[in-house]
Amino acid sequence: MIDSLCDFYRAVFARRFFYKFNKLLYRMSLHGLGILNYKTNKQSGEAHFLRYEINLFNGGDVLDVGANIGSYCSFLNHEYPLCRIYAFEPHPATYQILLKNTDASDIKTFNLAVGASEGSLALYDYANNDGSLHASLHNGVIEQIHKSIAIEHQVKVISLDHFAKEQGIDQISLLKIDTEGHEFEVLKGAPTLLKSGRIEIIHFEFNEMNVFSRVLFKDIWEFLPNYDFYRMLPNGLVPIQNYSPVFCEIFAYQNIVAKLKNVKI
Repeated sequence: MIDSLCDFYRAVFARRFFYKFNKLLYRMSLHGLGILNYKTNKQSGEAHFLRYEINLFNGGDVLDVGANIGSYCSFLNHEYPLCRIYAFEPHPATYQILLKNTDASDIKTFNLAVGASEGSLALYDYANNDGSLHASLHNGVIEQIHKSIAIEHQVKVISLDHFAKEQGIDQISLLKIDTEGHEFEVLKGAPTLLKSGRIEIIHFEFNEMNVFSRVLFKDIWEFLPNYDFYRMLPNGLVPIQNYSPVFCEIFAYQNIVAKLKNVKI
């Protein structure tokens, strides 16, 4: 049936006259698939996910990697006041805003980047807007995607395995990663936590920044064999049951959730 519909559509619409129409239809379909819905946490599905897809009323350890000014971790803190929240932001100027925004809470903040190993890395941001939402460990995010001149900061990097051991964290209920293309490196720094099933739910972004980090969706899919994957919609999660390059390798803003197979959401 689907093949017949595709044959019909191709016969009618695979023409130069309909090219702009097909591009418009493709763009609209992306939004329907949960892609490019970035304007608000309601539109992206983050608000629904945090309120209705997880249960942290009894507490738990939550790590917000790439916390920026603290919107995500502050929302979590409001919804689940019993949680122990650890927020990481490497940018020195943005970190000061994070400190101010979380000052009245119990959120623990760290002026650190998270990666595959300990050390230091260059963090890039706009030369004329230092402290932006787009600060990245990949220069191409600023200079090629956003067509701007980059400024560089040297930032300290820590791995999740090291941090968890240092802080005495045994189980992570939720790991959120928003690191502008550096998400896979964050996961690579947690082999012990992942292999022992000590990270229950991972919420990360997959977008055009992955072009510059050279990370495919397939890389993350294969790195997390004990997890089920979901794409986030404004009002819920839809399972990604099988890996497909056509539907998975879309380099545009989207929220992905990976959960341990024995964890319910």
